[in-house]
Amino acid sequence: MIAELKKSTEQKMGKSLESFKGDLAKVRTGRAHTGLLDHVSVDYYGTPTHLNQVAKVTLIDSRTISVTPFEKKMLQAIEKAIRESDLGLNPSATGDSVRVPMPSLTEQRRKELIKVVKHEAENARIAVRNLRRDAIHTVKEGLKKKEISENDERRAADDVQKLTDRHIAEIDKLLQQKEAELMAI
Repeated sequence: MIAELKKSTEQKMGKSLESFKGDLAKVRTGRAHTGLLDHVSVDYYGTPTHLNQVAKVTLIDSRTISVTPFEKKMLQAIEKAIRESDLGLNPSATGDSVRVPMPSLTEQRRKELIKVVKHEAENARIAVRNLRRDAIHTVKEGLKKKEISENDERRAADDVQKLTDRHIAEIDKLLQQKEAELMAI
């Protein structure tokens, strides 16, 4: 029971960490990367569809993304979807593709983005701590029902705490990397 609990808790904490990494990828720095447009949805014949399923997304240079639709008539829909996304980008249609230049970040905008990143990190830490609380609660229930011994309960609680500490340290490390990336000019 304890080994299974530790394994499932570690998997859930890993998923929280992956979710945090995904949230960090959405926060744009001054540099362009194709993952920036992953969550943009395009109206594809009445169905909201991810951009990468209706177009090829590539980098032209370090500050410009090129989006080439698989169907030429999707050009305007893609341009509109990128413009209306919460990324603050201003795409322009050129020929058979959409160019998305990355504007440089002002000092004020960088500080706002750092606040957003810190908030996302705190949410990830809370998720990990909630998983720890649930796991320890399950172990204590096992102790009350006499399914496990007190020593096993203490050992399991220590192991869950070590898992929590490891995942929170990873979240902090990712946060520091993103802050450094945001402040780099």
